[in-house]
Amino acid sequence: MKTVRAARRRGFLAIDQGGHASRALVFDESGRPVAKGLHGVREHRIRPGWVEQDPEELVSSIRVAVDDAVSSLGGDGFELTAGMATQRSSIVCWDRETGEALSPVLSWQDRRAHAFLAEIEDHAETIHRKTGLRLTAHYGASKLRWCLRQLGPVREAQASGRLNCGPLASFLAFRLLDERPTKIDPANAARTLLLNLHDLAWDTELLDLFGVPREVLPHCVPTRHEYGHLTIGSAAVPLGVLNGDQSAALFAHGMPDESTAYLNLGTGAFVQRVVDEDPGSAPGLLTGVVLQDGADVTWVLEGTVNGAGSALARVGCQLGVSDVDKNLSGWLEEAVDPPLFLNGISGLGSPWWIPDFDSRFVGEGEPWQKMTAVAESIVFLLCVNLECLQRVGSRFERVRVTGGLAWNDALCQRLADLTGLAVERPAEHEATARGTAFLVAGSPESWPEPVEGRRFEPRQAPGLDARFDRWKQALEDAIGDQGKRGGIGNGGTRGEDGA
Repeated sequence: MKTVRAARRRGFLAIDQGGHASRALVFDESGRPVAKGLHGVREHRIRPGWVEQDPEELVSSIRVAVDDAVSSLGGDGFELTAGMATQRSSIVCWDRETGEALSPVLSWQDRRAHAFLAEIEDHAETIHRKTGLRLTAHYGASKLRWCLRQLGPVREAQASGRLNCGPLASFLAFRLLDERPTKIDPANAARTLLLNLHDLAWDTELLDLFGVPREVLPHCVPTRHEYGHLTIGSAAVPLGVLNGDQSAALFAHGMPDESTAYLNLGTGAFVQRVVDEDPGSAPGLLTGVVLQDGADVTWVLEGTVNGAGSALARVGCQLGVSDVDKNLSGWLEEAVDPPLFLNGISGLGSPWWIPDFDSRFVGEGEPWQKMTAVAESIVFLLCVNLECLQRVGSRFERVRVTGGLAWNDALCQRLADLTGLAVERPAEHEATARGTAFLVAGSPESWPEPVEGRRFEPRQAPGLDARFDRWKQALEDAIGDQGKRGGIGNGGTRGEDGA
């Protein structure tokens, strides 16, 4: 009698390489996570403004996370396809023959090449028009230029025709996939400041401006593409999606809609609004592509708050406050009239784009009250960005939040109170991985709605409203005073985009 083997179930392996860990999750066809692996990675702050990661550590961490996830499936027979999302603005250089990294990973937080940007400040508007972004050292172009000029192994590889360099995602794909591709998706390519957003190709004028040769960069391809195969055990798993982490998170619960504001609250905080067509240049905001699927392109307008989790960590350290994550909700609930904090940690982002803003407290308070002020400043900055986004479209119907800070109830409630919008926090933690899996699965219409988490309805908060008004006036005054002293607009960088 002939034995009939059961058909293997489809599974979707999502790799999420972040600043502090590499994650690998397997989702089944119903969108349910069935396996997970996680391996931590380190950041190295070499000196002020210099932030690096070890390329080999990142490659190894992904392999460990993937192996852990797949082995935990046990005997379950899944036929896997994969996708990967990474930190968008981090770059690395490598040898195209050996695969050896020739530079550290220069993190998206790294600003070592900012001085050069003062020399090309006259091109800032051209850069914004072509890329949808701002002239800043946090993006990849000035970092690539620095590596090409400062690192001996990079110069030697270039001279002998062996050099590859580009976004972190392109290096990881080269090292992890059997075919060793030199390819990159639009979300990651755009964060170099070298991609013309309107034809999704490297821009000759920008390449010349930054001194980056076209031949060392990966080829630009769509988000959904046959990138190659990842060997896991005895299986060759195809990688069909490459994306940025913030871009992938938009798709965590299916195709995003224009009536929802999507907030990801982590080290930095990012506010995104999906639009149906190229929105062109929007005052104070960034423009980007989050998905290219053949000829179809999904566009996004984005605002950024540089000092979110990073502001809480840095100020907490300065004030000698410990257990901020544990105590912040209680402090927010207890605070009646905390001081204000003008938050320029890592640069004042959209819509001002001031790289060297002097952060400060307005008013006095105990250390815990000052930490409350820092948390409220994040909410205030987000609200300003939401106001900007609503000027370029219809009024939002809701706000959906993800990321580590989103699990602070008091912060979410303040966001609802100030915006007058319901704030929804899905129960799912892994937005980037889930969004990646959705894209790998082919964007199915049956992808599950978010598991019900918590919904924060707006309520009257006159004290909070008054502090927001005072904060906006204080920030306006501080920007004016700093500009009179010559501390604004030096052209070195204009803010930070995030991962």
